[in-house]
Amino acid sequence: MIGSPSAINFDGPHPSIRDIWKLEEALANVEADYDLVLIDCAPSLNALTRTAWAASDRVTVVTEPGLFSVAAADRALRAIEEIRRGLSPRLQPLGIIVNRARVQSLEHQFRIKELRDMFGPLVLSPQLPERTSLQQAQGAAKPLHVWPGESAQEMARNFDQLLERIMRTAKIGDYAENAAR
Repeated sequence: MIGSPSAINFDGPHPSIRDIWKLEEALANVEADYDLVLIDCAPSLNALTRTAWAASDRVTVVTEPGLFSVAAADRALRAIEEIRRGLSPRLQPLGIIVNRARVQSLEHQFRIKELRDMFGPLVLSPQLPERTSLQQAQGAAKPLHVWPGESAQEMARNFDQLLERIMRTAKIGDYAENAAR
């Protein structure tokens, strides 16, 4: 979803079922043309996020290794289950990505363990370390894969590994063909 001032019109506290299914209908017109469609949502459980989830087959939750973020990941997974039971039976959590991890931080180590204890194999590897190269590439509107420096290349490899894991888990593209054999 592209941000715009009119986006607020679609984010009422109680969207109608018709409103929720508008994105699903729009995606149905093009889904055969793509192996994977990523919808990046704001880190909230608002109507726009729930609309995106209702139109999705799988959801990946991104969190940070902090107390409030762990609690938010738990709330997100409960909300995904609520939508799966009510509106979209095909919806499944695909995994949890840990972002901005500092491996030297004892608090981050504790919270990552807590996430693994709570959600087991849903916690995906690798975790994304906190790196300034990500913000620099974003600020310059450049792909991370072409940003100079070892830090940027490390982050690019991490994203590649996560994408491969997501595609393998969701059986997308070549992974779908291999699973069918």
